[in-house]
Amino acid sequence: MTELKMKILELLKEDARLSAELIGTMLDAPVAEVKQSIAEMEQDHVIVKYATVVNWSKVDDEKVTALIEVQITPERGRGFEGIAERIYLYPEVKSVYLMSGAYDLLVEVQGKTLKDVASFVSNKLSPIDAVLSTKTFFILKKYKQDGIIFEENEDDHRLLVSP
Repeated sequence: MTELKMKILELLKEDARLSAELIGTMLDAPVAEVKQSIAEMEQDHVIVKYATVVNWSKVDDEKVTALIEVQITPERGRGFEGIAERIYLYPEVKSVYLMSGAYDLLVEVQGKTLKDVASFVSNKLSPIDAVLSTKTFFILKKYKQDGIIFEENEDDHRLLVSP
């Protein structure tokens, strides 16, 4: 990975709406080279998607998110891959991570209601033969995601009182 591509990735991670022209100016690089680098990274799936981080607590259409610790028995010859794939193909699943420690997979699930998430765990996730156990944690509030702070601290407007 070239130094230019790494710098482009860092800029796009902070603001995916930056134009190739602006990136070229910021990095003192030719616009054609920036466009070519971005196209190559998209083709190689280094850049997978340009996404918006949404603070759902500010929107009427709030969603329920849960993190589920899953203990599984690895499949002979495929290890954790086949089970992880089976799980991540469900539309309710937003992320799946192979973990070290007391459990094997961490699964992030999103639903419209608490009942939707509970139904997913009991009707889709738990019945998978390789799943030994699950432990579900509901997210009550997000303070920070992908380096972005959702709630700005309000300044303390009280007056200083001295003795």
